[in-house]
Amino acid sequence: MARLEGKRAVITGSSRSLGRHFALAMAREGASLIINGTNQTALEATADELRALGANVHCVAGSVAESAVCSELVNTCVEKFGGIDIMVNNAGIVRDRTLMKMSDEDFDEVIGVDLRGPFMCTRQAAQAMREQESGGHIIQITSASGLIGNFGQTNYAAAKAGLMGMMYTAAKELSRYNIRSNAMWPVARTDMTQPLVDKADMSAKEMGFGEPEDVAQGLVWLASDAAAAMNGQCLTCNGHKVALWHSPAEDHIKQQDSPLSIEDIEAHFAGVDPLPVYSSRGK
Repeated sequence: MARLEGKRAVITGSSRSLGRHFALAMAREGASLIINGTNQTALEATADELRALGANVHCVAGSVAESAVCSELVNTCVEKFGGIDIMVNNAGIVRDRTLMKMSDEDFDEVIGVDLRGPFMCTRQAAQAMREQESGGHIIQITSASGLIGNFGQTNYAAAKAGLMGMMYTAAKELSRYNIRSNAMWPVARTDMTQPLVDKADMSAKEMGFGEPEDVAQGLVWLASDAAAAMNGQCLTCNGHKVALWHSPAEDHIKQQDSPLSIEDIEAHFAGVDPLPVYSSRGK
């Protein structure tokens, strides 16, 4: 039996690039799909590919920055398939500028699509999943920017870090309704990452970027019942490596019964080196 047989899924931003490969991989494993994108022509072309694989698929065009589109995505899944089992918040845009050069519009536009949209889709999906005895699964697609930051991406990093906070909160709030919440950091060669590859004197694989069809295998596993124990987790996958990220944790702890004075704090940290800033490339 296919790993996602009988599963009903919504994937935002699934008309091209990595989202398209997410949809193709899920279709091959038996999922019925609601796909989404802002380009109607690209959306229909992807739908044709999915139908050629035997998938039951419907399209909802529009930007997830619009609340009505988010509602339509979930409502269409419920109306066409009888419910929703998986919500994948993948849609995203970039408007890269360094912090001091970034305009209000650059910031707001990215937050609208990359954070506010996933919030509205998550809320709508959770409301629908709560009515089902089977519950459901909400997956946020995050990135290195949201986990470790990235030069020139204040807006994108803020949005993707926001997804992590939303995921951790949803894992606490929605578990009682049998709704799981997880995240995935896909490290893939995409429209967004290809410029980095083009500028470097290395291959995509040497830079740690996997091919999107390989990276999509990680999402299929996370969405499947084989990962049913996963809740409040962040999976990273580049097609050649998979791992789970720790949620934020304390280090260099000092605790005492009496209130800590400034002198106590100063003495404690006098011999403590700052925690290293993580780099995906080990630098």
